[in-house]
Amino acid sequence: MTPISTHRFKPRHLALSGALLFLAACSGASSEEIGAVDTVFKFIGPDHKIVVDAYDDPKVSGVTCYVSRAKTGGIKGAFGLAEDKAEASIACRQTGVISFGAKPLDKQEEMFSERISLVFKKLRVIRMVDSKRNTLVYLTYSDRLIEGSPQNSVTAVPVPATTVIPVK
Repeated sequence: MTPISTHRFKPRHLALSGALLFLAACSGASSEEIGAVDTVFKFIGPDHKIVVDAYDDPKVSGVTCYVSRAKTGGIKGAFGLAEDKAEASIACRQTGVISFGAKPLDKQEEMFSERISLVFKKLRVIRMVDSKRNTLVYLTYSDRLIEGSPQNSVTAVPVPATTVIPVK
């Protein structure tokens, strides 16, 4: 009969596991990187770059938002400790037949957020409904725990007149 293993995690394993889970939670799980271009060469660690990510609207089928933003490289960037710049640009487009789920949309709600520093800064994408023009408006900006940035970008997706946007 073989003995049952009584292997236990050591405290350093638990700390490492916790750190990896935290970093995984900070990453944007619902975005897809479309591409990136290097902007500054770094001898150690990844280069600074501009990345373009695609975000499918989770409540509106057929709409995808493309967000470009700076991503800091170097040693801090390699370990996820760098604070990325607040600037971002957004372009949302109809990429299929636009349809809505069973629940009506809020007049304004956060579609997506992603941490762009270890703790204090987030990139946000907000969806707004312009019922009068039957249009979905998307805004991107970044905020901090203490003070946000006024830098922002906005785009709009007109919905065909035959499709009414359901709003709460």
